[in-house]
Amino acid sequence: MQRIETSLPEVIVLEPKVWSDARGFFYESYHERKYLEMGIDAHFVQDNHSRSGCGTLRGLHYQLNRPQGKLCRAVLGEVLDIAVDIRAGSPTFGQHVKVLLSAENKRQIWVPRGFAHGFVVLSEVAEFIYKCDDFYDPKDEGGIAWNDPELNIDWEIEAIREQLLLSPKDQHNPRLSQLAKTDLPPYQSTLGG
Repeated sequence: MQRIETSLPEVIVLEPKVWSDARGFFYESYHERKYLEMGIDAHFVQDNHSRSGCGTLRGLHYQLNRPQGKLCRAVLGEVLDIAVDIRAGSPTFGQHVKVLLSAENKRQIWVPRGFAHGFVVLSEVAEFIYKCDDFYDPKDEGGIAWNDPELNIDWEIEAIREQLLLSPKDQHNPRLSQLAKTDLPPYQSTLGG
């Protein structure tokens, strides 16, 4: 397992060791002790699995009072995954990380609690799986506009812009600057030490 640092120290990209031969491949998609050594100290309580067509954009989502840490990967196809620090008072507030997750590269991203999360499908279809360290609560969910100009996220969708598909809810999320501090998770560093 290789830990790949990102521009936000708490967001981690993980690249597993893959054993391949004529039969196919094998890798550990999760191993608690090894992930703890990589800096992910989470007790996962829920797994989610979505299937989406090309151009589907989900996000940017977060939970306020019960924030979720998420360990994300694509098991079919290719997605561009985005994590945005929205913790009120954070030194990296409003900054984001993006990473290409695919069935081919088998990479994962750790999105810590207090970050907004979203992804867009770049392949014909994608299946996306993520482990959460707290339960989903629809009454606690919030969202931020995926195209908030202040966040300046390049979703890399020029080739598929005509296919872009968002839920009605995601079409009307506010900009980050329109949210009061009380509508955002408070800053608590997730770095050990």
